[in-house]
Amino acid sequence: MKKIKKGDIVVRKSYGKDIIFYVKRIVKTSKEDIAIICGLFERIEADSLLTDLELLDSNTIKNIFKDEENRLNFRMNKRYSNYESSFIENERTLLRRKIITGKILHLDGDKRYSQKSYNYYQKMGLNAIVKNIPEYKQPKVVYKLLKLYRPDILIITGHDGMIKRSSNFNDIYNYRNSRHFINTVKEARRYDKENNCETVIFAGACQSYFEALISAGANFASSPARILIDFADPLIVAENVATTDSHRYLTIDDFAYELRDGKKGIDGIRSEWKKANYTCITIMLQNCNTTVI
Repeated sequence: MKKIKKGDIVVRKSYGKDIIFYVKRIVKTSKEDIAIICGLFERIEADSLLTDLELLDSNTIKNIFKDEENRLNFRMNKRYSNYESSFIENERTLLRRKIITGKILHLDGDKRYSQKSYNYYQKMGLNAIVKNIPEYKQPKVVYKLLKLYRPDILIITGHDGMIKRSSNFNDIYNYRNSRHFINTVKEARRYDKENNCETVIFAGACQSYFEALISAGANFASSPARILIDFADPLIVAENVATTDSHRYLTIDDFAYELRDGKKGIDGIRSEWKKANYTCITIMLQNCNTTVI
């Protein structure tokens, strides 16, 4: 039997192999080693005995990645075609467009997801900066990054999960990373207050402490029903906010149908709020202004 190591792609036998994970790290214990695992396509973090994990073979992994890529490409192409339908192009028109919208600053605790988010924003032509920052470090750096980039929209995410699913919903320490997301939101609101800004904030990941995130100042957060959210859900929030004019009110009901599980996975404070002060326009350019660090 092949030994499981950091970076391997696995499933949990005791959960019916329902979620695909990668091994983030292995913790040595006096009894049996434990793997800290993160969802490959969902923003969940969990732990598992090594004996409960099963490695996936290379062909299965290849097909899974292909299906996921096709799913994202389908959505991106559909949205992109909607943008294109509003323009009449001729032979002198450049094929690549850049949408001048609200500026997005995205902090993601997962390196893989940071790159995938970068690819998504780039494909959609959105004005975004993506930073791969571990969840526990996000509260320490968000103020400086907001000061540096001055975004209209802040996405705070990575992985999360409840330690005990059936109880302790109001115990912040029953969540793997919610406290870090909450503290990051608080620091972002401190930045807003001290710099006369009104940043639109999404925060959270799978099973996150929704009520505390909203109380801390997030406009949108996960997860009201303590369920898993899709990798792309925070990106869909960012995209919809960024491509809506500032004089419009945008509610979760405007795009909940685009989210994997709708308002069970992501919701917002009250039902409506006004975005940061910018106007969405479109111009023709050759390159997108999306960066990942």
